[in-house]
Amino acid sequence: MNNAGWPSEGPRLLTPAALIEQELAAAEAARQNSNDGKARVCARRAVALATEVWLARLPLPRWRGDAMAHLRQIQQDASFPLPIRQAAERLSTSVTRQHAAPITTDPVADARLIIAHLSSSTSDNAP
Repeated sequence: MNNAGWPSEGPRLLTPAALIEQELAAAEAARQNSNDGKARVCARRAVALATEVWLARLPLPRWRGDAMAHLRQIQQDASFPLPIRQAAERLSTSVTRQHAAPITTDPVADARLIIAHLSSSTSDNAP
């Protein structure tokens, strides 16, 4: 390792798919360690990465923003199937509002559902 904390050969550039899987694996590990907050954050970041890839395939990106903005856009966009919008709503609900709003008990499953949908959608039949 060098002083920056990278392996001696330098930082490795990961593909978007590898970054998404890395976030999902971190979410799964956090969930197994009973760290639900971290699991939700990692799941949200995985969805944000997948959304960025999906938006980049569109002729004109439909929106911009951070992970929460992506989830809110998906949740509010009626062109997404209802289960995808519901998963986005569960992931975007803050833990402090969990008694008043739907919250996911499995953020990784919700993230994977959204990511699979975005991955299967092409710019010709979005979303």
